Amino acid sequence: MSLVTNMVEVRTSPGAVLDAGDRTLTVAASRPHGHRWLLRFEGVTGRGEAEALRGRALRAAPLSLDETTAGPLPPSATHGSEVVAFVHDLIGRRLVDQWGEDHGEIVAVVENPASDLLELADGRLVPLTFYRARNARAGTVTVEVPEGLLDGGAETVADDDS
Repeated sequence: MSLVTNMVEVRTSPGAVLDAGDRTLTVAASRPHGHRWLLRFEGVTGRGEAEALRGRALRAAPLSLDETTAGPLPPSATHGSEVVAFVHDLIGRRLVDQWGEDHGEIVAVVENPASDLLELADGRLVPLTFYRARNARAGTVTVEVPEGLLDGGAETVADDDS
């Protein structure tokens, strides 16, 4: 199984629940194997049952902030002393810089090889590497950006036919 998560230890630990579309699977045991993971699920007892799951996309419900911060965090879930942000925790929040200035709503997270980018409603892009924290109660995401990076907002360039 290939994983697309930064919470490997949480998603593969015994008791983790994954949705296979037509059934719910509960992890009984897991271990890394090369660049993949081998998982054993409760109730899947024979090779035929296991083979029927091969190649299927398994999904998991988003983790709550409590689930990602309860107890010691696994190394893959941290970035410095911060919990790594989940896309669903960023979309719809207001982006605020370290000086307290509100720069608008985050509407998307754009994949980029150097660093994923937070896309604001006005089209500006902010590298996710500047992310510092989210405040669920205030509905904000705080970034620490170089001075001038967010100045001016999106500007419309008028066509000059003269």
